[in-house]
Amino acid sequence: MNELTIRLDAHASMPLYEQIYEHIKKEIQNGGLPCHERLPSTRKLSVFLEVSRSTVTLAYEQLLSEGYIENQPGRGYFVNDLEGLYQINGGGGEIQKIPEKRPRQFQYDFSPSGVDLNSFPHNAWRKISRELLMENNQEFFRLGPPEGEEELRRTIANYVHQARGVQCRPNQVIIGAGNDYLLMLLDAVLGEKKVYALENPTYKKAYDIFRTLGNQVKTVEMDAYGMKVEDLEESKASIAYVMPSHQYPLGIVMPAGRRLQLLKWASKSEERFVIEDDYDSEFRYKGKPIPALQGFDTEGKVIYLGTFSKSIAPAIRISFLILPERLLERYRERGRRFSSTVSRMDQKILARFIQDGYYERHLNRMRSVYKGRHDVLLESLKPYHDLVRISGEYAGTHILLKLPEGMEEKRIIERAAEKGVGVYGLSAYYVQGQPSGATLILGYANLEESRIRQGVELLAEVLCKS
Repeated sequence: MNELTIRLDAHASMPLYEQIYEHIKKEIQNGGLPCHERLPSTRKLSVFLEVSRSTVTLAYEQLLSEGYIENQPGRGYFVNDLEGLYQINGGGGEIQKIPEKRPRQFQYDFSPSGVDLNSFPHNAWRKISRELLMENNQEFFRLGPPEGEEELRRTIANYVHQARGVQCRPNQVIIGAGNDYLLMLLDAVLGEKKVYALENPTYKKAYDIFRTLGNQVKTVEMDAYGMKVEDLEESKASIAYVMPSHQYPLGIVMPAGRRLQLLKWASKSEERFVIEDDYDSEFRYKGKPIPALQGFDTEGKVIYLGTFSKSIAPAIRISFLILPERLLERYRERGRRFSSTVSRMDQKILARFIQDGYYERHLNRMRSVYKGRHDVLLESLKPYHDLVRISGEYAGTHILLKLPEGMEEKRIIERAAEKGVGVYGLSAYYVQGQPSGATLILGYANLEESRIRQGVELLAEVLCKS
């Protein structure tokens, strides 16, 4: 579809972008635009309606944020499945909920994004929360500084220096509610639209965010050591987004030589930077922890991104950026316009949680738990080593399972689901192209050891019969 018949009134009080948004929303709700229908591109629709492209983009972004449409990288905008959304009937104003289609529940879910929520440190978190509330400090409930609480920023700077070898001062640390928000903030700080380069396969959410913000996003192929720097140079990108400590989803640990090549690439231009996403470096099962790429940086070229979602719980929603000194002035000019997205109370709780030693004890406990599950998963797969090949097993909370030639990834996933086993395909993480051969991703963080064994047995039945 290249056009939509929308009657726009330039003299109406309602902005043009809102008129476009309202028309498309009603068409979707009424079935005029069916599920999975492709919408015209922002450029084509703006030409057809004789409005600016930014007007159409604003309308599409509102529809995206409300779940009416989705942006499929490289393909365009499509109407989303409406199940689970609310609609208001025009006449009586009665709210009806469209029947919700629940995500499939698996008896054995090997999700790579899983976290063991049973191990959440309830007692410590409750104790600190109670102590802070008893202080009766009204300041906790006022809007805090945009960059986050000084106490937490100082605590994080100290922690990442000791644990990850990161070199920074507290004023370089910016707190935000999740990596998604921080990537949007970072885009505003960097200014004018950039060309971003991401590994392929990669963390698709980051790819979508950069594109949605109007940037040009390119993918760079990988070898056994990570992103190919020669291909990065050819991409003409100015920002490289990498996960050197544990690439997601391949699990590659970038060696020192490749890290130095990346830093050399960045040093060739004033506007080149490397975003280091260090999302799960706390969990490593072989050898010593790999120091962060940022610790090797002597020219202020690495932007460090960290989170507590994997190490504590996703709902904590506290992540942090560490900006190079050279970007702090830009942050003061552009980034401080954005208010803090994390409550001061939550920041205070986390700061005390780290300072009082609870975080270190929690990490040690979780390393032991995940190491046990990691070992059980590998042990359970041993009898099938002639059938599958394992990789990415030395860090993080997931492994890769390369299937024999001739097996179809989608078919294996479907047949495993019929047995109540949730496994996931590597192909879903490719922006361009496909992996050479079918590969499954198996996460183990949210499965107890006995359930890992049972799930592997059922998966093995599927593989042996395929």
